[in-house]
Amino acid sequence: MNAVEIEQAVSVLAEEPFDPDQFPYTFLEAFGNKKTTIKRLRAGTTNRSDVGGVLQRSNIHIKVAPEGEVAAALTDLKESPETARAKAKLVLATDGHEFRAEDMESGDIVVCDFPEFPEHFGFFLSLAGITTVKQIRESAFDIRATGRLNRLYVELLKENPDLGGTDRQRDMNHFMARLIFCFFAEDTDIFPHQSPFTSTVEQMSTPEGSNTHEVIDEIFRAMNTEFEDRETASLPRWADAFPYVNGGLFSDSTEVPRFSRTARSYLLHLGNLDWKKINPDIFGSMIQAVADDKERGSLGMHYTSVPNILKVLNPLFLDDLREQLKEAGGNNRKLLNLRHRMARIRVFDPACGSGNFLVVAYKEIRAIEAEINRRRRERGRHSDIPLTNFRGIEIRDFPAEVARLSLVIAEYQCDVLYLGQKKAVTVVLPLNKENWITCANALRLDWSSICPPTGTEVKHVADDLFESAPDQSAIDFRNEGGETYICGNPPYRGSQWQTAEQKADLKSVFDGRTRNWKQLDYVAGWFIKAADYGAQTPAASGFVTTNSICQGRQVATLWPLILKTGQKIAFAHTSFKWANLASQKAGVTVAIVGISNRPSYVRQLFSIRTDGETAVRGA
Repeated sequence: MNAVEIEQAVSVLAEEPFDPDQFPYTFLEAFGNKKTTIKRLRAGTTNRSDVGGVLQRSNIHIKVAPEGEVAAALTDLKESPETARAKAKLVLATDGHEFRAEDMESGDIVVCDFPEFPEHFGFFLSLAGITTVKQIRESAFDIRATGRLNRLYVELLKENPDLGGTDRQRDMNHFMARLIFCFFAEDTDIFPHQSPFTSTVEQMSTPEGSNTHEVIDEIFRAMNTEFEDRETASLPRWADAFPYVNGGLFSDSTEVPRFSRTARSYLLHLGNLDWKKINPDIFGSMIQAVADDKERGSLGMHYTSVPNILKVLNPLFLDDLREQLKEAGGNNRKLLNLRHRMARIRVFDPACGSGNFLVVAYKEIRAIEAEINRRRRERGRHSDIPLTNFRGIEIRDFPAEVARLSLVIAEYQCDVLYLGQKKAVTVVLPLNKENWITCANALRLDWSSICPPTGTEVKHVADDLFESAPDQSAIDFRNEGGETYICGNPPYRGSQWQTAEQKADLKSVFDGRTRNWKQLDYVAGWFIKAADYGAQTPAASGFVTTNSICQGRQVATLWPLILKTGQKIAFAHTSFKWANLASQKAGVTVAIVGISNRPSYVRQLFSIRTDGETAVRGA
């Protein structure tokens, strides 16, 4: 089981009537314990509890307490000789009303009402053998939201099977992006208090869900109607309270799916989550499997932690910005020069997925800008960092939709943090129509048409933010003349696992350069495209990659071609595990390689020491 599946199982357990006799076993089942393990615990074969509870060796000691005696029961568990003898990491006591748990090693505790304990599921993930517990605790909301979006998506497809077809799937994906925006907007005051999305749907739709699609359609129509046109639009009074949003998100007439009673209840549950807690830098990477039948079974396993993303972004350009900030100290002129430099930086991810690299880069640059403004006594100053300088290419429709939405959410969250809620609300709507994520095959696309070299203009102009036609493109950069940094986590795919289409992609990149391209991993195509781009303009690139392109026969084929373009290795990270949210899985082994046509004098090699800390050597 992965973390999303566990969160779903725990949530179902909390919603069911409390059964004191069964709770310890159903709790352990929710974390992936096998039926044979539970059977032995029930029989007492492996249960050595000395306080009338259930003790699972090396894991947890659980006791169901009489009503009102949970605190005393937890004390009994902590002081139990068998808890120590069995090396139980966690203790848990509940009476079905109150819920308490404690980590015996760290001393961390959970105290909450019983129905709320699923919000703390990350506390117990060691029971499932999941090692990324710290990251999951920090992103617990995103995991809960992912699970509920998945349940809604699957239920809607039952009622609207035509939306699962290739020709209609984009409509379904666009609808889901609209919902995510509405949930976020109503919890962050983007929508005024008199127009809460979830409660309006609940009040105006029938319990069986038969007219839910009609209610949502009227709300969406309001969000696509400018205020001066409202009088002639014949909007219902309850829909007229919603603001004009547009930006392409609500600009077409995408049909709202029909809802069953179950789908309506899933929608209301989603809306009742606290969407202020969303982390756009990781949320998108977890939900991108929702819209893919083949990937839905691995829901949440696309999770990319911020520390791993920073392994690329820090040496690529963020460390240099922070060093310049340090050198500037309190010098207003130097601080201003740095701010001007950052306003012209372009970050480009040609395999952007749901935009997590772009979002993290944007948030980190905004944090540096905020520190500059603080030192210059200009707190509350509007940002000079335009979203249009953060560009991406993504081959799949739904992740591309989510990438655009994630960047919008990240910008608003940064505005709230650095400008304050009132200023942030005034600038967020209507959404900007400029488009910066292109839905296309990156290996078949001229990257300079999306992220043009310094001093040139883009070759196309997009219609709107959420346009996704095959010929969509980007818009001109603000603040021309800056640096370009290419980053990301492209698909790896060894030669023996590539589809016919992927082999044709590589042929289009390498044909005429080498006869040996068939042995290369798919990710090699991104390195050559980045090297070609760097031959046109000053640029640096850093990608997560299979370590096989840095060893064995691929080295002799790929790297002479890269070096021939004038690129050099600027930094690298030795092999490490790229962890995901699945239980008992450490993740794929990867490396990181950065290339540049203007590397610094000292190039860096990063590695992870035995104590888990990062070591760096100059070369």
